[in-house]
Amino acid sequence: MEPHGMEYEIMEYERLNATSNVTSDTSTLIQTNELYDQLKRCHETLIILSQGIQTLSNDSSRLNEESLHVNNLIPGVQNELNQMKVSIEKKDTFFSSTALNQEAIQQQLSSIKEIVDEMEFVSVDGTLIWKVTNISEKMADAQSERQTSIYSPLFYSSPTGYKMRARLYLNGDGNARRTHMSLFFVLMRGDYDSLLKWPFNYKITFCLFDQSGQNQHVIDSFRPDTKSNSFQRPRSEMNVASGIPKFFPLSMIQQENNNYVQDNTMFIKVIVDFADFSKMMLPNALSLNPGLPSHVQQHLIKHDFTQDKIYDSRLDL
Repeated sequence: MEPHGMEYEIMEYERLNATSNVTSDTSTLIQTNELYDQLKRCHETLIILSQGIQTLSNDSSRLNEESLHVNNLIPGVQNELNQMKVSIEKKDTFFSSTALNQEAIQQQLSSIKEIVDEMEFVSVDGTLIWKVTNISEKMADAQSERQTSIYSPLFYSSPTGYKMRARLYLNGDGNARRTHMSLFFVLMRGDYDSLLKWPFNYKITFCLFDQSGQNQHVIDSFRPDTKSNSFQRPRSEMNVASGIPKFFPLSMIQQENNNYVQDNTMFIKVIVDFADFSKMMLPNALSLNPGLPSHVQQHLIKHDFTQDKIYDSRLDL
């Protein structure tokens, strides 16, 4: 028997209400599941963030420790840097002093070389042949007064004798300035002066060689003034020069193609007469080949002198 009326309506309401409840429960379950999923994802995210924070915290602790270690190292490194700086400054100072020492040593070596070169050709028999080079340049220096005089190499009367040199004023000196070439003799302080005779009183002869082969040599001589300080025993490195102010006219030396300057070079001979040779022997001494050893020159001079005496005696006959 089918329900009718109110009964039917009640049943239909209950059915609809049950259906509505089922639908409502289903919707709630879906929402609950979605919320759970969201909460689960949030939880996982929180775990990941927590792990990241822990990692960052660990890294921060490690960095703090390393920073502290570095800070502890900084004073030591700074100290080492300061020591290195001091060491570099010392090395720079050492290298600078070494460079200065090397320069000084080089200068000393150059001076020693010059001395050795001079000693190799030094004369020890009281004669000097002086090769004067670069005449035009030295004349210009003398005329402009950049260097008014030049010195010859040293020469000696013997290995243990007087120490001497010549001094040349190419443009003249004193009242001979600009008119004559002046040539002087200079006594130097030597190692054996205490054994030598003073004052110095030996005759000095200058010779300017004629390089043309015509033997027109310019010869002049003088005897020292023993009262002059120039010929006393030297108390300083060298005595005041003394000699012949008007040795040779500048007008002749400045002529082109003159016989006394060839290839911008002149030759001057200085003879100190320690042997007290006769005047008649002087031309023979000056005409000898300057390349011959001194003992050969002296032998030839004595031989010529002997022959001259024999010839003179025949004339007397």
